[in-house]
This record gives sequence, structure tokens and C-alpha cells, in this order.
Amino acid sequence: MFTPIHTSLGALLLYQSSSSLLLHNGSVLGVSSLLSGVMLSPSRDNVPIIAGLLSSVVPIYLFMPSLLPTYPAAPSSWASLLSTVGTGFLLGWGTKNGRGCTSGHMLCGLSRLSPRSLVATAIFVTTALITANFVSEIPPCRAGIPCYTPLYPSGFELAFMSGVTAITFITNALVVPRTLDRSDRSRLIFTYLAGIQFGTGLLISGMADPVKVLRFFAFATDPARFDPSLALVILFGILPSLITYLSVKPGRILNNDKDKQAKPTLADTYRLPTATVADIDWRFVTGAIVFGVAWGLRGVCPGPAVLRSVLQPTWGFAQMAGYLLGSLI
Repeated sequence: MFTPIHTSLGALLLYQSSSSLLLHNGSVLGVSSLLSGVMLSPSRDNVPIIAGLLSSVVPIYLFMPSLLPTYPAAPSSWASLLSTVGTGFLLGWGTKNGRGCTSGHMLCGLSRLSPRSLVATAIFVTTALITANFVSEIPPCRAGIPCYTPLYPSGFELAFMSGVTAITFITNALVVPRTLDRSDRSRLIFTYLAGIQFGTGLLISGMADPVKVLRFFAFATDPARFDPSLALVILFGILPSLITYLSVKPGRILNNDKDKQAKPTLADTYRLPTATVADIDWRFVTGAIVFGVAWGLRGVCPGPAVLRSVLQPTWGFAQMAGYLLGSLI
């Protein structure tokens, strides 16, 4: 069902976590590279944010379980287990060679006006759209009710989501700059916080719900199954990130002095991707296509996969085994 309030508030959390990680730590929130890093080369840059992502499930589970996705059944046979491993492999191989996923390219890349991310996003969204409509089976909503019918939160859900969003804005805008200094310890703390914020945003917005993602693609063939919720991620996630980026202009020269550049709150330099359109090759294009196929088949990308692995460990074991294998090749 169309969830305008849930998705709008969740998208604001996605915006806050990704933009604040850039403004405070000077780094980009690309879940696929962070997840591969945790598996293959753990460091202070990737472990805390994935730990935060995993931790975000806990407060939702304890205080507002109605916001958790209802997942398809976990693998119960060798065939379904191998299918999950295969999808994980496509996800790992695709995001490795495509150099990113929905967070790195679509949320963070488009908001930085990266032409390379625009190309990648166009490829994997188009591929996912085709795959979801002509290969996957997009589930209908309740009998006789179109999926574009609005569904609004209960009073308790609205209070919880609004409170979390307000606390996140206050923490990132006021608490962090005033209480943390420019140090490794401070960056470690905020990296963990950004992971919690991002995971909470995925859960509240519906991006973590694979069925909701697949229904978003349904407009091409079956309007009755179309759920437009995720379009609000563009309005309340990507657009505010773009405005923030253009306002701050990371790395800009200060006072016309080439030796003085704008710095992140907690770091000495910004660490932005340096690859350009000239770096696009066949592996990049093929990787984006393969990621799009995986996303269109199951409605899952790396960030939501981490969250689902906590709530469905059997699925998570198979998915992450395939993801690791794909990241190694």
C-alpha cells in the first residue's frame, strides 16, 4: 500500500544519515563497498557503520514492530537455498563491478551530481524495472484494493517516527558539532550513529521491504499493483541531499586562499570518489546490469539485505555467502 507519511519520514532519515556522514566525516555512505569491506578487509571506516546498520533493527523490533517488513518465507529447501545464494552472488558481483548500489550511486551519487552515478543508476533502475515486470512475480495487495491506495500510520507509529526523525536532526545538526572534536574517536562514534540512522530510514521508508520495492516497479505493466511510495525517496531523500551538497560545496576554497579549504566537522579532508565518466568500462556497465537483475528479481539491495539477515538468519546466511563469493570474483 502507498505509505506517504512513513516513506517521507524514512527518506528524511536516509538524507540525514548520508549527508551528515559526508559533512561530519567527509565520506560517502555506499553500503555495497562498506559491506564488502567488512567481509574482506575490516577497518574503522566500514565495521562501525555496518554494526550501526545491524543495530537499527533493535529499537524498531522492541518499540514499534509494526514497522518491520513482512518478508517472504525463508529458504526451506535446497533449491530455495541455492536460489538465495545465487541472488546474493549477483548482488555481490554486480555492486562490486558496478562500483556501487542504490545508496552509493542513487542516493549519494545523484545528490553530488556525479555523471558516472547517473549512468549507473539509469542502467540498474531500467534493468530492475524490466526484470521485475517480465521475470519476477509482483504480488498484488489485498483483494480488490489497488496498491496505490494510501495507508496512514497509527498515532503511536506517527509519534515514534516523528520523534526519531526529530532526534536525528537535532543530533546531527547541534549535538555532534558541539560535543565531538576532530579525531578518530569522534569519527568512529558518528560512523556508528550514521549506520543506525540509515538502517532506521530503510525500515521506516519501506526500502527494506522487498515486496514494496517490487510493487514500485509495477507501474509498467499492472497499475493496480503499483505502489508509488518509493518515489518520495527522491523528493525527501535525494533532493535535500543535493541542496545540502550544493550549499556546503565540500572542498571549496575559503577566502580565496588556496591553502585553506572547507573541512568536514570531524575529519581533516573530504574523501570523495574521484572516478569519472571516462572510467566507465564494460565491467562497470555489466555490473550495473547484473545488480539491476538481482534487485528486480527479489527487491533487495545491500542495505536492506543486511537488515533482513538479522530478522531472517537462514536467508541472511545464504544471501551473504553468495554476496561474499560475488565480491571475490
